[in-house]
Amino acid sequence: MAVNTPETLLVDGEPMRETQADISPVKSAERTVRILETLAASPTRLTLSELQERMGYPRSSLHALVRTLRELKWVEADESGSAFGLGPHALLSGTAYLDRDPAIPHALEALEDLRAETGYTVHFARRDDAHVLYLASRESRDAVRVVSRVGRRLPAHLTALGQAMLAELTTEEVDKILPSKLESFTPHTITDKAKLHKELAVIRDRGWSLEREQGTEGVACVAASVHYRIPATDAISCSMPVAAATEAEIARVAKAVVDHTTALASTLRRNGIR
Repeated sequence: MAVNTPETLLVDGEPMRETQADISPVKSAERTVRILETLAASPTRLTLSELQERMGYPRSSLHALVRTLRELKWVEADESGSAFGLGPHALLSGTAYLDRDPAIPHALEALEDLRAETGYTVHFARRDDAHVLYLASRESRDAVRVVSRVGRRLPAHLTALGQAMLAELTTEEVDKILPSKLESFTPHTITDKAKLHKELAVIRDRGWSLEREQGTEGVACVAASVHYRIPATDAISCSMPVAAATEAEIARVAKAVVDHTTALASTLRRNGIR
């Protein structure tokens, strides 16, 4: 009788022998994904030479993959045809992810309520290894310029959202996912891992995170994890001008953030969302 092992799998009731090639990543598929990720991470369009410099792939295979992605509208070029960025089909896939996530409609309600209570900009995000991915945002009503962060991916160690979710992990788990060198966005960013671990210990005891100008100068942020998964993968934050972040205001906002994340977690569990 055939047994499912790492070497033997049953497919339609028949044993299938796996080879090392079967379980290794398909090179062209992996390179295709890396191209899209590299283009997504760049604030400007990239030429083939710039892509090759960043990725190290042979120019011939890189050219063929980019051409195929252009034909499928996952990548588009500028007017000269020499610089490339993400195409409309990348947006369609990202939108589909948001549309199909059952937690987001409930998170949007929580964000609306939290913004109404605090008056500040609020975000809902999910941890992606050592980064946070913004899934929903609501700008403060008096915002002069509305810039959506939905779809943005930032290092977890320099955001209140990321620190709140990193605090859900053990020290060993945090060290395993963080890069060897912590990126700095401002002079206030924590780049020393020992200092970061001390901050995460404070967050675990307090129940919420606070960062001042670590990700963006002039902005302070409070965040708390949404505990409907173990460990928590999502969090909600509230951003404010650093000049407004007095001790009393931080306490008021932190209470509101914790109250709304607790209520959201209860709602998600009650609806069977895990």
